[in-house]
Amino acid sequence: MTHKSISKYIEKADTEGAKRGLIILIFVAFISLGLPDGLLGVAWPDMRAGFGLSLDALGVLLVGSTTGYLVSSFFNGVLLRKMGVGRLLSGSCFLTGLALLGYTLTPFWWLLPFLAVLSGLGAGGIDAGLNTYVEEKYGEGLMQWMHACFGIGVTLGPAIMTKGLGLTGSWRTGYIVVCIIQFFLALLFFLSISLWSDGEERGLDNLEAENDFVKAEENASDFSLIMTLKYLPAWLSIALFFVYTGIEFSLGHWSYTLLTESRGVNPEIAGLLVSGYWGFFTIGRILAGFLAYRFRSESLLKGAVLLGLSGSLLLILNSGACLSFLALAIVGIAIATIFQALVSSTSGRVGKEHTINTIGMQMAAAGLGGAFLPGLAGILARNISLEIIPVFLVLLFLVFSGLYRFTAYLVREKEKADDSGKEISLDK
Repeated sequence: MTHKSISKYIEKADTEGAKRGLIILIFVAFISLGLPDGLLGVAWPDMRAGFGLSLDALGVLLVGSTTGYLVSSFFNGVLLRKMGVGRLLSGSCFLTGLALLGYTLTPFWWLLPFLAVLSGLGAGGIDAGLNTYVEEKYGEGLMQWMHACFGIGVTLGPAIMTKGLGLTGSWRTGYIVVCIIQFFLALLFFLSISLWSDGEERGLDNLEAENDFVKAEENASDFSLIMTLKYLPAWLSIALFFVYTGIEFSLGHWSYTLLTESRGVNPEIAGLLVSGYWGFFTIGRILAGFLAYRFRSESLLKGAVLLGLSGSLLLILNSGACLSFLALAIVGIAIATIFQALVSSTSGRVGKEHTINTIGMQMAAAGLGGAFLPGLAGILARNISLEIIPVFLVLLFLVFSGLYRFTAYLVREKEKADDSGKEISLDK
């Protein structure tokens, strides 16, 4: 083997090592993203009791976190260009850690919504940045695996909070633990900035994929944000994300309260059941990583909605803790594939020219839906009953199914028109 051949071999091995390292960091980032989301649902009954709050005051915290999430998601492209992925992840984890540190220290309720804004800024930076990055650099398989890592984080969150409540009787303990983890991850991403830079210089995929990415950006420059906002399929796609995250977080935030305050389940058992919901959610995302190579996104989405609707109907029955757990598990495993399948199929719904504009708005809509719809569920629960939560979920699944079918219909009609040479306008 010549010296030149050896140099090429070493360079190739080094590049492959950088790719693997970046993929591991992407996974770690999404685990960190899920950790705080899993805390609030279990912490809320003790938190609101300590501050003397009403049941639906949870919506105030969700609005705060969503405000931060929307801001960082909206400026996602600018932040990525100015900071790079490594610095963005480090700064986002640091902001989240600061917010959680504030949660553990403040004696005043009115400070928590402002701290939630900081937490939302961090979450939005990680979520929007990496979804854009992976959608453009990798295939749907890695997208599924990345979101499976979110499931790991959001599964660990309730378990950490339940253990903290059991050991100390304070919801603040769980936030202290996750706060320390966030600061550690911020340091990890800061130390790995050079690895991200090397990966970006070398390219994370083959030259053909990189050229496709450049062409997509060039095409997107010809389609302004205003043009995308006038495009009906883009709005339908945005609405899908709004409703989906409403489903995911309505059940995630309210299932513990439903089980303990309405159905009389022991708090420790209820905490385990909620962890089970997120655990099956994670299992579903791991399975989706394999299924993505065998089935189209459309098939996965249709099956997921049908299964999720069945689990929500089962939860309405209120026939004991075991059946409630089965219902939670069914919904958790059902919805696991939806978000990343929607992200990966964005270009199929709106066209490549609108994809880059639409992805950022989809992430913002996801944050908005994850705050507004669980908040609405809280208002309904206060004025009617906590048992309205599973009924609310059934309605959301039906709305999601209707939106998705209408979007698919528009796509088919446009394809038929393109094949026949006719023009069809989907502008509003």
